[in-house]
Amino acid sequence: MWKYQKNLQYPINIKNKDLRMAKVLITQYGGSNGELAAALRYLNQRYTMPDDKGKALLTDIGTEELAHVEMISTMVYQLMKDATVEEIKAAGLDPHYAEHKNALYPTDANGVPFTVAYFATTGDPLADLSEDMAAEQKARAVYENLIDLTNDPDVIGPLLWLRQREIVHFNAFEELFNEYSKKYNSIIQPR
Repeated sequence: MWKYQKNLQYPINIKNKDLRMAKVLITQYGGSNGELAAALRYLNQRYTMPDDKGKALLTDIGTEELAHVEMISTMVYQLMKDATVEEIKAAGLDPHYAEHKNALYPTDANGVPFTVAYFATTGDPLADLSEDMAAEQKARAVYENLIDLTNDPDVIGPLLWLRQREIVHFNAFEELFNEYSKKYNSIIQPR
């Protein structure tokens, strides 16, 4: 079904440890506007799209979001690599360390664990695509906020790339939304 290539969509080679950045970046793994929520949202919604075009778009973007989960996870891992317990405590990551040591665990920047409540599925293609466009805009905004929090080019490069993908996804969802609005307007009207 899939062809697995053992490389990331964008190369990540972070040379400088930065636990503070890792602590906030984790939100794009397990936060409400993060990549895991987007992947699961789209892969769930694809089943109720009215045609193969919609199903294909949601499948393609959903699986790409899984690749973005891998990128964020790689970044967090590299930002924390070789951190001492003292550094972990100083960064405020000791609660995470107590539960998970150095393992990745999907949370937001405040340590709130991932929940399926982060993504919505209504079965209404226009409502779901509206949700998807909003999700992509929120993720773009979070990436911009994260970029503001660092001056490390090894971190900024992948964040800029991921931000751009959010824009590409938004545009694809908007195009499909507009097509469905015209094509299915009489079917998808509120009753």
